[in-house]
Amino acid sequence: MKAAVYYNNKDVRVQEMPIPEINENEILVNVKASGICGSDVMEWYRIKKAPRVLGHEITGDIVKVGENVKKYRVGERVFVSHHVPCNTCRYCLNDKHTLCKTLHSTNFDPGGFAEYIRVPEINVDRGVFLLPDEVSYDEGVFIEPLACVIRGFRVAEVKPGQTLLIIGSGITGLLQLKLAKAWGAKKVICVDVNEYRIKKAEEFGADLSLHAKDDVPRGVREVNDGYLADVVIVSTGAPQAVTQAIENVDKGGTILLFAPVAPDVELPLKMFDIWNKQIKIVSTYAGAPRDIADAIEFLKRKSLMLEDLITHRIGLDDIQKGFDLVSEAKESIKVVVYPNK
Repeated sequence: MKAAVYYNNKDVRVQEMPIPEINENEILVNVKASGICGSDVMEWYRIKKAPRVLGHEITGDIVKVGENVKKYRVGERVFVSHHVPCNTCRYCLNDKHTLCKTLHSTNFDPGGFAEYIRVPEINVDRGVFLLPDEVSYDEGVFIEPLACVIRGFRVAEVKPGQTLLIIGSGITGLLQLKLAKAWGAKKVICVDVNEYRIKKAEEFGADLSLHAKDDVPRGVREVNDGYLADVVIVSTGAPQAVTQAIENVDKGGTILLFAPVAPDVELPLKMFDIWNKQIKIVSTYAGAPRDIADAIEFLKRKSLMLEDLITHRIGLDDIQKGFDLVSEAKESIKVVVYPNK
């Protein structure tokens, strides 16, 4: 089979490798669609494990089932989660599944940018979800990132009627914008440094879309009855976005750190402002099975329309172009790869 092997952002090679063999407790999935995630081009994070096959936003068909697997059968359309929790550790038992050591160590083989993936037993047990007839393969690539966004909203305790400021209008920021609207937000303001993404935020329903160099606090107050934002979501790894979040969150509000900064980044923060405004700062990572189930339900009910976020569709042979588009972050939102084309 063909698979795209990642060496670095500028070196993603399509290579031949054997179709994975499964045991009696595993399944084999033919990958139909696979989204390129912003984390896939986070080079400081990915390169330490290179070379490897990336890709975790996948949908596909089951083509082989181990003899002990009774829950699934050949021909079923599925979404497969690459990370799954143990469900027994102190974190899982306290609904903090994404802190689970097992969740951080599980994956399918080799990765979603391949024609086939082997789904290990633990993923078969708690990481395979049937794709409803109402959800296309393309829509299904949003299940994993949407689950991450849903969990972030839960962690930040986002409530209907609140005003949200989203710093970063890439794919994650736009997913958050769409979810916020469906969640019942009063106002949603988006910020970015890229004019293309600023316009996209407007197109997808932002009440206000600003450049990061604008007077953001003034803009927020103008659309929010004189107040700053109840919740500020940092969806960019730019360190200055954290400072901007503190400046734009209202008294008693919440800052959600969604996108990570590089591990060696240190920030000088005005601790008095954090203390004086009595704000809460929380962080989030990944999604748990509950979040995935909710994401599928949103898509099944058409509560969220996400396919219009796809700007590029490419075959596996053109995957380097896809990585270039996502890493350059200029005029693309979601790039979807079709391993069988």
